[in-house]
Amino acid sequence: MSFSEYGGDTLHGPAYGPTSHSTAASSTPSSSSAFRHVVPSRQIVERQPRMLDFRVEYRDRNVDVVLEDSSTVGDIKHILENELQIPATKMLLKGWKTGDVDDSTVLKTLHLPKNNSLYVLTPDLPPPSSSHSGALQESLNQNFMLIVTHREVQREYNLNFSGSSTIQEMTLAVSGLTFPCHRLTVGRRSSPVQTREQSEEQCTDVHMVSDSDGDDFEDATEFGVDDGEMFGVASSALRKSPMMPENAENEGDALLQFTAEFSSRYGDCHPVYFIGSLEAAFQEAFYGKARDRKLLAIYLHHDESVLTNVFCSQMLCAESIVSYLSQNFITWAWDMTKEANRARFLTMCTRHFGSVVAQTIRTQKTDQFPLFLIIMGKRSSNEVLNVIQGNTTVDELMMRLMAAMEIFSAQQQEDIKDEDEREARENVKREQDEAYRISLEADRAKREAQEREMAEQFRLEQIRKEQEEEREAIRLSLEQSLPPEPKEESTESVSKLRIRTPSGEFFERRFLASSKLQVVFDFVASKGYPWEEYKLLGTFPRRDVTQLDPNKSLLEVKLYPQETLFLEAKE
Repeated sequence: MSFSEYGGDTLHGPAYGPTSHSTAASSTPSSSSAFRHVVPSRQIVERQPRMLDFRVEYRDRNVDVVLEDSSTVGDIKHILENELQIPATKMLLKGWKTGDVDDSTVLKTLHLPKNNSLYVLTPDLPPPSSSHSGALQESLNQNFMLIVTHREVQREYNLNFSGSSTIQEMTLAVSGLTFPCHRLTVGRRSSPVQTREQSEEQCTDVHMVSDSDGDDFEDATEFGVDDGEMFGVASSALRKSPMMPENAENEGDALLQFTAEFSSRYGDCHPVYFIGSLEAAFQEAFYGKARDRKLLAIYLHHDESVLTNVFCSQMLCAESIVSYLSQNFITWAWDMTKEANRARFLTMCTRHFGSVVAQTIRTQKTDQFPLFLIIMGKRSSNEVLNVIQGNTTVDELMMRLMAAMEIFSAQQQEDIKDEDEREARENVKREQDEAYRISLEADRAKREAQEREMAEQFRLEQIRKEQEEEREAIRLSLEQSLPPEPKEESTESVSKLRIRTPSGEFFERRFLASSKLQVVFDFVASKGYPWEEYKLLGTFPRRDVTQLDPNKSLLEVKLYPQETLFLEAKE
């Protein structure tokens, strides 16, 4: 993995850099001073009032004001009201190094240096003459080239800005910078001998020297100073709270603060940062269906890098970059400014990407940040496709993102093809398994039906056998209970009955004419034709004998001396 070196790359668009204080027109004499940020002394001692010098700029005029530090901001406005003939209520006095300043603010509470530069805005007053407005509008449309030389690292940065870019709410068009090219030199220096109000501790600031009229540009946010305002963004606001709490226990909470602070510094048009742990970001980006997977972009922020504000405001917040990241990437962020957070990320990096990538990031210098890591999830590991350093342009950043997307898209198509083939195989297997299951279920149901049928047949057979046994027992009992058949030569009256069965067979028997009809019924039942199931019919006349009184004799029912009867099953 290689990291590109810094060079004379041209960064297009506004950048956050050194605060400049210069005159509105090159012909107007200018003055400058170096502002050194100090810490109030731990021991408060009595002192004499301190005199402060202010150079106040309004359009094409400069007004010098000298006051004691016990005066208020309102006192400055009253002096300016007499000099500029502008009502104090219509003035907005800008250029303060601190946040909240109103007319009642005492100057000594602001811990100001001896020499200060301020400017006046009058939004409620009409603009200057049309000729001046036309020239101003032309200047606003021009592009300025700022060539910034960093002494310590012996590097040069070429920064392109439109004339409408702002320095502490003052546009470059009216700042007095040389058009079309203006050279600046920046370098760190230790503070001079401290006053009573300064801390015993040493502090450093950045001194930026302009090549026009000896102007000094001081307190550059780009180069690690905590005060001042460059190109419309107050660095005092940037430094009020860190991007991420140190030693945060929960990564999701840390990312919530990061997103809120990022929006506060650079506006709401920025990438949507994933809120959650790095592992959760992996899960979101890499472990869904192949068609839904995305690349993972890890943004590593560093507040002390000279490139951070430029990268964030002009590259990372560009609408084209934000839109492309939103469509194709899961974006996760981390702040490397604090050593504890840096160590924590390097541990995560070693765990997820290996020691080589972690060591590469570990060796990056502060001025090489921010870093933008492009990660692609693979079957066996996570691959770092690209590491983009902060010294880039919007076009180059977009090209490298698109190059990563080309690699990812090729891999994604292979993954989609493999996933589709795997799903097709799994579908075939599921269909086969389902068909086999249905077959087994049908076989089981058929077997159970057969078993039920056999059990029913067995039951019915048992019932039939029991019924047959019962009927046989009844038949034998009836057969044994029948009176003996009278002989043919008997002296008693004998009735001879011939009975035809449903099958066409006949059987005959002699009965005493005095025998009851029930004896005939018992005889027929003993032959297997119980009178509950069969009826006995006479021929001439045709009648149902089983309907007659069984207690009457054969003689009484006229079955004497002989008769032929038919057996017929009852319905």
